[in-house]
Amino acid sequence: MPKKAGQSGDGYKQLADALSTGQIGSLYILHGEEHYLLARALDRLRAKLFPDGLSSFDYRRFEGKTLSVEELDDAINTLPAISERTLIEIHDLDMFKHDRKQRMAELFSDLPEYVCIAIIFDTIEFKPDGRVKLDAELLRNGQIIEFRTQEQDKIVTWIKRHFADAGKSISSADAEYLAFVTGGYMDTLHGEIGKTAAYARETTVTRSDIDAVVPPVLDAVVYKLTDALFNRDHTGAMRILDELLRMREPPHKLLFSVSLKMRQLLAARVYINSGPSYKGAIKEICGIRSDYAVRTLIETARRSSVSYCREAVICCAGTGMHMNTSSQPEACLTELIVKLAHLSNL
Repeated sequence: MPKKAGQSGDGYKQLADALSTGQIGSLYILHGEEHYLLARALDRLRAKLFPDGLSSFDYRRFEGKTLSVEELDDAINTLPAISERTLIEIHDLDMFKHDRKQRMAELFSDLPEYVCIAIIFDTIEFKPDGRVKLDAELLRNGQIIEFRTQEQDKIVTWIKRHFADAGKSISSADAEYLAFVTGGYMDTLHGEIGKTAAYARETTVTRSDIDAVVPPVLDAVVYKLTDALFNRDHTGAMRILDELLRMREPPHKLLFSVSLKMRQLLAARVYINSGPSYKGAIKEICGIRSDYAVRTLIETARRSSVSYCREAVICCAGTGMHMNTSSQPEACLTELIVKLAHLSNL
């Protein structure tokens, strides 16, 4: 049976199972961080309902920002002309706005069998209020499918398979590294795999190939900056900061990232000696998805002390207070890196 509202899990698999068995529901609410999987699932839904191609008569796409309840009502009550079912696709519908919830709940409670509605949350957040009865009523007849970021082992397997499709191979370690520097989202990875495969001269893709063509996400760069500090490569740390500032990264955003990394290092340093399951504890408490990032964090934490990490967190907090009143936030960041470099000599 299809999963009902409130249930979660592997979104792509849920919808794939429904498509393979032909048990396609009347109302799907698709959301989640992994837009690549969401888009592929939506493509499969379209293909299943329209095997000969999209029908301009029976496929209707709306933008939620401009869709009225009256237009939706008309679309629902229009019989399919060619296909067995009508697919109504709505992107970024703010379905929880107070002035439309009651009417929409009534529409969704009695959908005809020939209708399939897919509500896709692309740029707005899917955020029902569980305390509001009408929100629950609105979702009662729908299947809520969340497309979550994939586990590390699945991402690595997926990366290796896509490189193989391009005639290349990559080690598991370097696949983990690629996932780390891109943020681990499949939508981004898909493009970077193609670019890296085209760049690599050898059959096996190496880390140097990745570094040559893949722009790292901010989090990955901050890891490199903190590593430089802990390796006492202060010149390298200042060079990385200068690159970030020249990339027009907002100073407050950079400070947040550096501060977060220092708090994570403090947590890792404390948990390292807590028992055999410390890696899982660090991953959970720091909110880190990447196994590569956790290993890097632990390796860096081992080269430090609790006192250093604590002082680093305090320095970051002080810089934040100073930056809020300073007319030169870039200078505040530079001073912070100098202070952290000094701390590393303690």
